[in-house]
Amino acid sequence: MSRSRAALRAFTPVALLMSLSGCAGSPGAGQAGAAGDPGAPPGFPYTVSNCGVTSTYQAPPRRAVTMNQHATELMLALGLGDRIVGSAYLDDAVLPAYRPAYDKIKVLAEEYPSKEVLLGADPDFVYGGYASAFDKTQGRDREGLATSGINSRLNVEYCTEGTVGLDQLKTEITEVARTFGVPERGAKLIEDEQRRIDAVTSRVQDKPRPAVFAYDSGEASASTSGGNGTGNEIISLSGGTNVFADLNDTFGEVAWEKVIERKPEVVLIYDYGGTTVEAKKQRLLNDPALADVPAVKHRRFVVLPLSSAVLGVRVADAVEALGGQLHPNAA
Repeated sequence: MSRSRAALRAFTPVALLMSLSGCAGSPGAGQAGAAGDPGAPPGFPYTVSNCGVTSTYQAPPRRAVTMNQHATELMLALGLGDRIVGSAYLDDAVLPAYRPAYDKIKVLAEEYPSKEVLLGADPDFVYGGYASAFDKTQGRDREGLATSGINSRLNVEYCTEGTVGLDQLKTEITEVARTFGVPERGAKLIEDEQRRIDAVTSRVQDKPRPAVFAYDSGEASASTSGGNGTGNEIISLSGGTNVFADLNDTFGEVAWEKVIERKPEVVLIYDYGGTTVEAKKQRLLNDPALADVPAVKHRRFVVLPLSSAVLGVRVADAVEALGGQLHPNAA
């Protein structure tokens, strides 16, 4: 059995849903009756611990605000667009399949909304993709939201100790689906991700694994994917080897001398923000110090949107896209 199959199928959505059920006090605890109350929705109350915060839901949230692309797209993939009263901070265009639902949602801010704008949307749930979504200095911290009676969730990539991979993706999908009372949609989404990833890993499993340097950004030093993040897992599942897999971080800064030492055969460029892919290529090609790096010397560049390199519903998309670029002749 391949590593991707073992990772995904070792997880049983139904079992996890049962193990996470329980009772405890938290914001929103007065939304409906206690367990056994005929007025309570099926499967509720539901208690879940997320990134150090334990919440009990007596009923599914009705007024969610999503911040960061992967949080918004996961909600849309679960068919929960009608529960989103506001969104913020996209890195890329929303996937075409989700665009009709997204266009009905109010955009609260181009980046993060102020505390006043966030509270003005009257949410009962706030879902952040990055830890920066809950910046205490901006008044958006989870403790403060709880004081206002608002539950919250942070993507588990940003509170997982050690490596992040398919286990965490399954947890993220399952817990969000369970929180909103649609566990069957979560199970279906996991099954679809599994099927698509398996198809790629099967095609590339016997191919040589090129050494890949993920280039996010940077001039004096390079920002790259370390061994703890989803980017590292995507490279591996796609049939490559991350040259900075030993970097104990999701993203981290490395000296260019280290890039030269590790002799990557392929540069994976993350596409986002104001610096174009072509500009990033030229930065590498025009640096005399990098001239003998195999990937630069042979101009072997591949590209992924940054929003595909984080823990969300684009993981299968990313594995398909990167697998095709690393191994274009794989049957």
